[in-house]
Amino acid sequence: MTQVPVVTLNDGYQMPAVGLGTYQVRGGAGVNQILEAIKDGYRSLDTATNYDNEGAVGEAIRRSGIPRGEFFVTSKLPGKYHRYEDATMAIQESLYRMGLTYFDLFLIHWPLPKRNHYVAAWWAMIDAQKRGVIRSIGVSNFEPEHLDRLIKETGVTPAVNQIEVHPYWVQARMLRADQERGIITEAWSPLGRGSAVLQEPVVQQLARKYGKNVGQILLRWHFQRGVVPIPKAQNLSHQRANLTIFDFQLTTDEEESISRLSRTDGRLAGQDPNEYEEFD
Repeated sequence: MTQVPVVTLNDGYQMPAVGLGTYQVRGGAGVNQILEAIKDGYRSLDTATNYDNEGAVGEAIRRSGIPRGEFFVTSKLPGKYHRYEDATMAIQESLYRMGLTYFDLFLIHWPLPKRNHYVAAWWAMIDAQKRGVIRSIGVSNFEPEHLDRLIKETGVTPAVNQIEVHPYWVQARMLRADQERGIITEAWSPLGRGSAVLQEPVVQQLARKYGKNVGQILLRWHFQRGVVPIPKAQNLSHQRANLTIFDFQLTTDEEESISRLSRTDGRLAGQDPNEYEEFD
């Protein structure tokens, strides 16, 4: 079983350097898939209320027989629950669905600045952290201005900002913004969610050079940039391979050659955090 390195958050807690994304992983088949990932060494499991699978993730944790303390469990607050009381109850309901007593990490899923309630949600998460039902609190898809408003109005800096990052959407600006504020960047869709990036000649060439698959090359690229990738893989061999990225190292030139694949229109679904209205 692969041993995954950890990164230390700004609140002192540690999280694995690679996690398992569970978007669209549901029901009994989802439980079995997550169980296989746990057997392969995954301990960081990423879910969300809007994924409709918190119950499946919680069930896989219970069936694994592994102590709860060995897992790093993340879930996320949907936009319809941004008001303080709604957020407080939503956190409790997420825990009940998962059968857990605390989250290792809980994120605001999208800022939804047009609705303008994300600061209230942040206060609810701060208070939930004080009660011990969340260990680390963070955000997802936040831009620098959203981060700064949270910090200015509450005095509490997010531990994590989970954003879209892959070679077509490199996000150098956001990585710098997070680093300057002491925030760890996580990447959702780190492999581009089935995009043509896996067929790029530079990635294929590096895979041949290092005897790795293209997914491993891209996950290593994330790791060397200081980003924590959260890949989703339904193929069990890919799932196992995604953890085996710590036995080689890309050169600086190779890392930069992947970053040069970035596009001005590289977002997968055009989801601008300043405009995007999250699905309810």
